[in-house]
Amino acid sequence: MDFLTNVTSIFQKHGIEFLKATVLTIELTIVSLFIACVIGLVFAFFKVSNIQILESIANTYIFVVRGMPLIVQLMFLYYGISSIFTLTDFAAGAIALGIHSGAYIAEIFRGSIQSIDKGQMEAGRSLGMTYFKTMRRIILPQSFKRAIPALANQFIIGLKDSSLVAYIAVSELFNHALSTQAYNYMPLETYFVVGIYYLILVLLFTLLFNKLESRLDVGRRKKRDKVEIAF
Repeated sequence: MDFLTNVTSIFQKHGIEFLKATVLTIELTIVSLFIACVIGLVFAFFKVSNIQILESIANTYIFVVRGMPLIVQLMFLYYGISSIFTLTDFAAGAIALGIHSGAYIAEIFRGSIQSIDKGQMEAGRSLGMTYFKTMRRIILPQSFKRAIPALANQFIIGLKDSSLVAYIAVSELFNHALSTQAYNYMPLETYFVVGIYYLILVLLFTLLFNKLESRLDVGRRKKRDKVEIAF
């Protein structure tokens, strides 16, 4: 009974602050995932370029990022970026998270690009389109559609990973929970409350991506791919 009373008290006293921290968490996740998508697309192109030096650069980046704990990368990148540029904690945290997630998104994009029939690239080139024009107008729209389920999963992971920026003083959800429990001496109830906020966010974004997948008809398999070329 005391547990429920304490949880209710936390919601009543700190509800507004938690909502503000929730908004910041969403902003941080969106910005970092946008950065990650840009980085991931670049390194995905490196991976499929058949140029040895570019493939080696991409493989090295992906190996290093995926082989180290996120908290180590976050601290290293945060202090490294901050020593070169004067950035806010939010910007530094978003860039660090973006660099980390970029390695996973690079593999997502690489896989989705390579899943497109090679004949479609050949068809575009035979019509006089350049490699990049064919990629932009034919390959990428289809590969992005196929990548949506994996990107949605990575977005949810990025949302939860954003909690680690609490250790570089970004006032997102988990950071607010740390300061709240230090003030009210109720760590169990406070972390329970912040867990509810994260669960609600994950549920909302899961429903949003499910709706997007349904809208784009992701996952429907056709016997033959129809290619529409826009000149």
